[in-house]
Amino acid sequence: MKYIFITLLALLTMQIAEAQEFKFNKDHDALLVKDLDKSAQFYAEVLGLKEIDNAGLGPKFRWFELENKVQIHLIESSEQFTPHKGVHLALNIDDLENYMKFLKEANVPFENWQGEKNKTNTRPDGVKQIYFTDPDGYWIEVNNNTL
Repeated sequence: MKYIFITLLALLTMQIAEAQEFKFNKDHDALLVKDLDKSAQFYAEVLGLKEIDNAGLGPKFRWFELENKVQIHLIESSEQFTPHKGVHLALNIDDLENYMKFLKEANVPFENWQGEKNKTNTRPDGVKQIYFTDPDGYWIEVNNNTL
């Protein structure tokens, strides 16, 4: 009887575990910004993101959308924060070399992880990446991981 109870409990536990397999997709990132118009211009012009409706949230919110429908929400705020390179927004692009030329022409400085200006670094998996900051100092990684 004890073994039957343990077996039933194990089967029940397995069914509960299976029922709790959730699948997540990224919806959006929210960033606090000091100057909403300046940041919105950067995300539109430097990253080429499409501005979308902010769902009626008012003038202190501007929303942008990537090609895969993931959104970036810019929220005007006077809160203090300290950006760090280890906490960054990572985007991939199919032509990193031409994007780096674009950044140079637009006078947007970029660097590799080590901080060397106008250089890429290559991760152990072969992906090349660069880093730069937005007007509020948030770090952005752009890489060629299009797999």
